[in-house]
Amino acid sequence: MRRLRYQVATSLDGYIAGPNGEFDWIVQDPEMNFAELFAAFDTAVMGRKTFAAMQAQGAAAMPGLDVVVYSKTLRAKDCSGVSVINSDPIQHVRSLKSKAGKDIWLFGGGVLFRSLLEAGVVDTVEPAVIPVLLGNGVPMLPAPCTKTTLVLTKHRVYQKSGITLLEYSIHR
Repeated sequence: MRRLRYQVATSLDGYIAGPNGEFDWIVQDPEMNFAELFAAFDTAVMGRKTFAAMQAQGAAAMPGLDVVVYSKTLRAKDCSGVSVINSDPIQHVRSLKSKAGKDIWLFGGGVLFRSLLEAGVVDTVEPAVIPVLLGNGVPMLPAPCTKTTLVLTKHRVYQKSGITLLEYSIHR
């Protein structure tokens, strides 16, 4: 079965975007292999706010990936190049996971992450911890949330940037 992987950049104090949605604090490391990262997935899922932030940057499509946006307000006919799902994301993700294919990238949205985590459909949590303290912003996991135990399965430190990539499986 395909895995749903929450692969996300986060500040050391747990924010995935600044107070105004900014992500200019996310630094790149020359050793990071983004082609390899993208090759692990064939589908990316995200919430409406993450999609809107990508649109604002002119990067709503993700070449090589089927992009699914969960929204109660967006209409499919207004969003070319992506699939807009207005129904329950939990049931839709379960359906995606049951189909053949590569892993599914839970690309963004703390609220979406929380609902999928609580429903038991998230398989891994993979934060790329950026060495910055924002002090405020969009949390990686907004409250209220249920305690979830994680098991470290992999890690890598990028010396040039100080980024630490962690991979945890969900302890069930």
